[in-house]
Amino acid sequence: MDRHYITMANKRRTCYSRPVVIPVRSCRVTIKDMQGVDHTVQVTAGTLYEAVALGLASIRTDEWVEGIPEGLNAVMVSVRNVPVEHSVPLKDFNAWLKKEGGSPRETSARRRIREILGLLANHSLRRPRVPLLR
Repeated sequence: MDRHYITMANKRRTCYSRPVVIPVRSCRVTIKDMQGVDHTVQVTAGTLYEAVALGLASIRTDEWVEGIPEGLNAVMVSVRNVPVEHSVPLKDFNAWLKKEGGSPRETSARRRIREILGLLANHSLRRPRVPLLR
């Protein structure tokens, strides 16, 4: 019985020791000031309320803002995924494209890319190329 208890305790500790990753998103935060003028700021936040707080903190420091009314004034938050940019050397892309085998997922993905490029391995299945209009 003690052994089972120790095992369960270790499992619990293992579960809690993992860091929690909160996805970060790019947000546009907009609020009206006392004069009815909309002010928008771009922030990066992990939660909706974090976006509101960061937006308010930024907008309140702007000298053009004529005070922010409390009460029924709403803060508009537009959420976007943070853009990710990738650079793939064509040499690596072509090597991956020529590779044979791999997992079913990778093989399927490679076949799809070959279809897009008109490079099917089986020439009888190759789509006819459409001449470009000039």
